[in-house]
Amino acid sequence: MPSTTFRADAVLFDMDGTLTDSIAAVEAAWGAVAVDLGLDPETVIAATHGKRAVDNLAFYRPEIELHKMDAAVEAFERSILDFADSFQKRAERRRSSGESSAGFSARAGSDSGESTPALSDTSASSRSGSLSTPSLPSSSSNDSTSGARRPSFATRLSGMLASALPEASNAPVFDEPPESNYTAHDTQKEKPVEADIEAAWETEADVVDRSIRILPGVKDMIECIPDGRYAVATSGAKTYAYGAMTRVGITPPPVTITADDKRLKAGKPAPDPFLLAASCLGFDAKNCVVFEDSPSGIRAGVASGATVIAVCTSHERAKIEGCGAHFVVEDMRSVRCVVEGAGTGMRLVFTVEH
Repeated sequence: MPSTTFRADAVLFDMDGTLTDSIAAVEAAWGAVAVDLGLDPETVIAATHGKRAVDNLAFYRPEIELHKMDAAVEAFERSILDFADSFQKRAERRRSSGESSAGFSARAGSDSGESTPALSDTSASSRSGSLSTPSLPSSSSNDSTSGARRPSFATRLSGMLASALPEASNAPVFDEPPESNYTAHDTQKEKPVEADIEAAWETEADVVDRSIRILPGVKDMIECIPDGRYAVATSGAKTYAYGAMTRVGITPPPVTITADDKRLKAGKPAPDPFLLAASCLGFDAKNCVVFEDSPSGIRAGVASGATVIAVCTSHERAKIEGCGAHFVVEDMRSVRCVVEGAGTGMRLVFTVEH
């Protein structure tokens, strides 16, 4: 296999989809927002990936007032962690209480966010999600060895709902009801469909593992890089970013740039997060390596002037090859890093198999 070797001063990592796999929980959280708004979950999930929650919420929930946005973002990102954690909590409760998995549909409603999200017109920031599965490994400090991407939330939920609805119904699952001639009588007709959506949501919550995992090659890569020579620049805010990394055994580095950092003027695809991270490390971004997985993040890395290595851990290769990355690899196992020299003369030598 051909390879390319080059040198750099430091590494700037994206987080979700690059270091950690919490895509399933993130998709569930945005899918919940979509269902609340009567939008297509697949469309909303695709549009929000790799972008800051504050930007996405401002677009999809324009009614959120500016002075309330920080709280809305924190609540939304806590819901991501709840989606990631709660199946295991459900399983533990079932084991301790003797409840059967098939029959469980109670709403915990606790501050821990273990309840299944309500499908209503409530604000996305009020949700406390819940999902994850015992058959797959939960978060740990070991790399995930699965090469397959987990099926999307919207695909599974739509499939469950389609099978639950009467065969005669051809209406789009997530379309809003027509505004004209909509009466109280019509509302009564809609209730069975809402019940089917609720039942599908409950089934989804009980059988899907959304636990956060460390991605292949990440642990070895981080261990190769000296302290002070790498940073994280993520579109997640601090609650979610620190929560996700600590769940898989990654200690957030001293330079961790999150979406709620007030020094940022713009998020990805603008280069600001990477430029700020490089500056905080004391290096020029042009002499750094960026690891990214999303189209918007790849474009941000390219705009920063860094050498960009794109990993195909959340998107198919065809969807990220045209974003300008210098290298496209399956995951970090295709990249090796060794340290050359010491002190101010230290360089990181990368070899990329492609």
